Amino acid sequence: MFKKLAAEALGISDIGVIVGPADYSKVDADDYLFNEDGEQIFFLIKSKKDEYCFTNLALVHVDGDSAVSSKRSIKRYDYASHKISSVSIETAGTLDLDIELKFNLDDVKFSIDVKKAHIEQLKDIYKALITIGKQQKRDAVCRDNALRTLDATASVHKLNIAPGAGSLVSQYGELLEALNTAMLDTHTKRDFSDVFAKYIHN
Repeated sequence: MFKKLAAEALGISDIGVIVGPADYSKVDADDYLFNEDGEQIFFLIKSKKDEYCFTNLALVHVDGDSAVSSKRSIKRYDYASHKISSVSIETAGTLDLDIELKFNLDDVKFSIDVKKAHIEQLKDIYKALITIGKQQKRDAVCRDNALRTLDATASVHKLNIAPGAGSLVSQYGELLEALNTAMLDTHTKRDFSDVFAKYIHN
C-alpha cells in the first residue's frame, strides 16, 4: 500500500508498458470491445492507472482515478467520428525512465508516458496514428466535395435544365441514398485493420 502511494506521489505509477497479444484477454479494456462487430485489439498500453487500447475501430481508454483506487471509467473514441491530429513522440533524456506519446482526438489531448525500453514498439503506433489521421483528412475533403456536388446538382434543377426525365421529387430518394453512401460509407473509413496490420509488429 505504501509503495503504491509513494509511486503515485513520485509520478512513477503513470509510466505504462506495452502489453503483448498473449495478454490482451487479461486487461479490462477487452471486456468493452464490440467483438460481435469484428473489433479486435492491435496495440495496448497499460499503466497502474490507465489502459489505452487501440482497436481497429476505436481507442478505448480505461481511465483510472489513481493508482490506489479501483474506480474506472470507460471512454470510447471511434475513429469514424474522432479526428486524430498532432501525433508526436517525446524521447527520453539520459536520466529519464520514460518516453511520451502525444496525440489529440478532436479536442481531447492525450499524453501517455511509456517505459523507454518500448521505444521501438511506440514507433509502430506512432506511424499507425499518423496514417489514420491522413486518411481522416482525405475522407473529410471527399465528404466536402460530395456536398459541393450536391449543391451543383441543386443549382442545375433550379435552372430547370436538368437532363433526363422526371422531377426533382422523383429523384430525391436516389440523390439522398447516393449522398448518404458517399458521406457515411465510401468516404468515412471505420475499420483500420489494414493500417494496424501494416505498422504494428508487437
